[in-house]
Amino acid sequence: MEHKISHSIRVAIVGAGNVGATFAYALMQSGLAAEIVLIDANQAKAEGEVMDLNHAVPFASRPSRIWAGTYADCAGAVMTVVTAGAAQKPGETRLDLLSRNINIFRQIIPNIVQHNPDGLILIATNPVDILAYAAWKISGLPAHHVIGSGTILDTARFRHLLSQHFGVDPRSVHAYIIGEHGDSEVPVLSLANIAGMRLPEFCDANNQSCPDDILNAIFEQTRSAAYEIISRKGATYYAIASGLVRIVEAVVRDQNTVLSVSSHIDGLYGIKDVYLSLPAVLDGGGVERVLSLDLNPVEIQGLQRSAGILNDLIDQLNLR
Repeated sequence: MEHKISHSIRVAIVGAGNVGATFAYALMQSGLAAEIVLIDANQAKAEGEVMDLNHAVPFASRPSRIWAGTYADCAGAVMTVVTAGAAQKPGETRLDLLSRNINIFRQIIPNIVQHNPDGLILIATNPVDILAYAAWKISGLPAHHVIGSGTILDTARFRHLLSQHFGVDPRSVHAYIIGEHGDSEVPVLSLANIAGMRLPEFCDANNQSCPDDILNAIFEQTRSAAYEIISRKGATYYAIASGLVRIVEAVVRDQNTVLSVSSHIDGLYGIKDVYLSLPAVLDGGGVERVLSLDLNPVEIQGLQRSAGILNDLIDQLNLR
C-alpha cells in the first residue's frame, strides 16, 4: 500500500470542544506534529484554545505551530481528526442524535475532502462506528483512509482494570475489546494474556484467582466506565485524547501498529458492510489490514450481534 508521509507533519482538528482541545494539547506535548490547526464553527472558542495552547509551546519538548483555521487549512494534513458533533438533548433518542450528527457530517466531511483528498480522516465523535461509516460514505474516500477511534479507549480501560487485578503494568496486559464502541461491545477474554500466558495459566503460575465472575465484573466495569465518569465530571476526554495521539503516531511514524480501531468490515466472521472494531494494522496509508482473531463461539456470536445492531442503525438511517 502506498505510504504518504510528509516531513512537516500537519494535523487538522475539527471541533474545539473538550475532546478536540485536550487532543490538541496532548498532540502538542507529544511532538508528533509540526503544525496543528483547530477548526470550529465557534471561531472565538477555537481562537481562545489556540492562544492557551501556544502559551504552553515554550514548555514543550518540540515546538509546534498552532493556529485557528478554516477547512482550507486541512490541505496537506496527514490526518484530519473530527471531534465535532451535537450533544444529546434531554429526551432525545439515539437515532435522533445520530440523524443530527450525520447532518453535521454532511457539512464537515465534504469540506475536508475538498481541500485534502489524499489525507486520512479519523472520527472520534460518538456514536463513533455509525459516524465513521457515514463519514466514509459521504467522503467517497477508500475505506482504509477513514478510521474511527473505535474501542481503543475500551481496550485501554480493560487492560487497566485487568492490570489492577493481576498486579502488573497495564502495558504488559494484552487484551482487546471488539465490536461496537458501546453497550454491545465484546471482551476477548479467551485470548487475553500476560507474558504470553493466557489468564488461567498466569493465575495458576502465580497462585492467583481469576474465576469467570471476577473477569466478567472487570468487563462490566470497563463497559460502564464512561457512564461512571460522566456522572461525576460531565464528560470524558483525557484518555480518548491520548488514544487519538496513539493512532496519529502509528500513522505518521508508519509503525504497522496493531490497534483496536473502527474500520470497514466486509466478510470477516460473516459480517457484511459495517464499521466496527477489530485489531487492525495501522501504517502511513491508514488501515493496512484487519486481523482475524481465533475467537471462541461465544465471542463470535457476541461480535455478530454487535454488528447486527450497527447494521440495523445503518439501514434505519438510509446510509447505504
